Amino acid sequence: MSRTASAAKSGPMTAQPASTNKTRINVIYYSMYGHIAKMAKSVVKGVEAAGAEVRLIQIPETLSQEVLTKMHAPEKDKSVPTITFGAAGENTITAEDALTNCDGILLGFPTRFGGMPAQVKALWDSTGGLWMKGGLVGKPISVFFSTGTQGGGQETTTLTSLTDFIHHGMIIVPIGYTCPLQSNMGEIHGGSAYGAGTYAGADGARQPTELELQVAEHQGTYFTQVATALKIGRAALPPKEANPPDPKQDAGQTKPDRPPSAKK
Repeated sequence: MSRTASAAKSGPMTAQPASTNKTRINVIYYSMYGHIAKMAKSVVKGVEAAGAEVRLIQIPETLSQEVLTKMHAPEKDKSVPTITFGAAGENTITAEDALTNCDGILLGFPTRFGGMPAQVKALWDSTGGLWMKGGLVGKPISVFFSTGTQGGGQETTTLTSLTDFIHHGMIIVPIGYTCPLQSNMGEIHGGSAYGAGTYAGADGARQPTELELQVAEHQGTYFTQVATALKIGRAALPPKEANPPDPKQDAGQTKPDRPPSAKK
């Protein structure tokens, strides 16, 4: 059975949106040595298997070419659009476009001492304006990751990233144990209930295995099912109930008087 077929059958499918109004998922990733880039492409297959439109987008590098050369980092895939913090140009996309013009985000990155690498943190540190206007409130997000070793922080990398998503009011979608392959004890593999994962090895020589890529594809499918269900459900609600609250409108409302006990 192909990876696409196994991913498509890995869980109950939700109702699919009309073809003219497909769910759009952005798969956003940062990859220094190519492990996460490879995982991201499998995630894309899973998203497509669930019937959604998908954009593959990479987070820009912050290290100089001199440093990257010394680290023996390969060149980035120039065919994949890169986020820019300025105006969009050729093969670039603004951070706001990447984060807001979609129905859900699948975010992939390697660990740095059990947390987000600086390149990914720079993206989220730039989202103050989006936070002020509630631009990401209610948007589903899921994470996939890589570490050098089994004890390298696969789960802590996810846990320490949650603060950014929580402050934005996003909906965090873990995969739990929805994929039987996660319980495979016959071979060493990355990933957990938090998301798909891979091990790069201490020297970066290990590449994602077939099992790890299948779990990544499953995550793309499962997440898209959840995002699609949210999209359909919100479309069925009256506009006022479907949209997140407007912070400015709330600020302009008269605050109710405090109860007598609170005035002491």
